[in-house]
Amino acid sequence: MLINITDIAKQKFQEQLNKRGHGVGIKIYTRPSGCSGLSYVMEYVDEYPKGGTESYAVFYKDIDDAKVFVYEKDYPYLDGMEIDYVKKGLNEGFEFRNPNERDRCGCGESFRV
Repeated sequence: MLINITDIAKQKFQEQLNKRGHGVGIKIYTRPSGCSGLSYVMEYVDEYPKGGTESYAVFYKDIDDAKVFVYEKDYPYLDGMEIDYVKKGLNEGFEFRNPNERDRCGCGESFRV
């Protein structure tokens, strides 16, 4: 499996999609950013991809009816990653634990593999 998603993260993904009222899932990808090189991005997917310049793969189908999409180009960066939903004090949100990270910038905005 490419990415492990904890039960609480699955629940939060589904809650957000339900609250939003539409969409088929989320996509997770990387983009150049920050001082270390890459950052994680999560966005809603409103309809199934119809091809195009980027090649998706649906790799996780166990979030009720929602799907998680990943660009094939991101497989080397995301393989083995775990997504969790954590509460720390007054803050809460999705946390990415990626064994491929070699370095992370001091502010936590970006990482390097």
